[in-house]
Amino acid sequence: MSQGSSHRIVMIVGSGSNPFELGVATELFGLRRPELDRPWYDFGLCAAGGEVVMHAGFFTMSGVAGLEAVERADTVIVPNRPDPEVSPDPAVLDAVRRAAGRGARLVSFCTGAFALAAAGVLDGRRATTHWRWAELFRSRFPAVRLEPDVLFVDDGDVLTSAGSASALDLGLHLIRRDHGAEVANAVSRRLVFAVHRDGGQRQFVERPVAGAPDVSLAPLLRWAQENLDRPLTVADLAARAAVSPATLHRRFQAELGTTPLAWLTAERVCLACRLIERGETRLEAVARASGLGSAANLRAQMRRQTGLSPSAYRARFARVG
Repeated sequence: MSQGSSHRIVMIVGSGSNPFELGVATELFGLRRPELDRPWYDFGLCAAGGEVVMHAGFFTMSGVAGLEAVERADTVIVPNRPDPEVSPDPAVLDAVRRAAGRGARLVSFCTGAFALAAAGVLDGRRATTHWRWAELFRSRFPAVRLEPDVLFVDDGDVLTSAGSASALDLGLHLIRRDHGAEVANAVSRRLVFAVHRDGGQRQFVERPVAGAPDVSLAPLLRWAQENLDRPLTVADLAARAAVSPATLHRRFQAELGTTPLAWLTAERVCLACRLIERGETRLEAVARASGLGSAANLRAQMRRQTGLSPSAYRARFARVG
């Protein structure tokens, strides 16, 4: 996303939509953020009718733009609702199909994946939705590659999130994609929301209660994030947590849905990105400070994690002046 122009995000609100996800999108994309000193999103709402009754009749919105607003959107957020058995409005599905046809980025929160799938834009693609509705989703849309355990799925120009709160995770991920890690971290701090939850972390699916409560990985994660410049290994993390590497691996898979090494590498790349955004131009210095070791490994890992080389990332996200 160009830092010199506003990216237009339009959220379609349907009858019965949940107000929480509406609030998340408004908070993340609609509020002005002068402290960031950059153009922010051009955010708006639209609906198939002039008035929209939200879930359970909590309130009614009026004066909302019509679906023609979707035609001017760079990113379209589709409606979600607590009863996904109800088919979306055909006019909404047509608007989503047209947006997909012209290459707009499509986003769903929670059960919004049902709307995307009903529009036919998820066939053969990866997606997620709330764990409670996973089996219904599979039965109705077998052509979609559902990943029911994760918080969100980034499949390029189509992104889907799980339960309501994971709308925050996906929203911050979009900001990170559009504006870089430093800006996403600043927004998350303003929200007082954890930044280490990523798309690989598991949903909090109902499972049998363990016989003894497990200890959260949060203290270990914070310690590792404060020591990324050190040559930390999985064995070091296990020793810090006072468990075996095998036990640590199981706990990472259970809590984060990833391996200790993959998490550590992702955190190192995130730190490298922040250093580049802050103006560090020496690749060897970035590699040392982030624990990636060498400029060659920095290049390889950044390409793998962000799709950009360090120089391309600098050109896109580094501060000017």
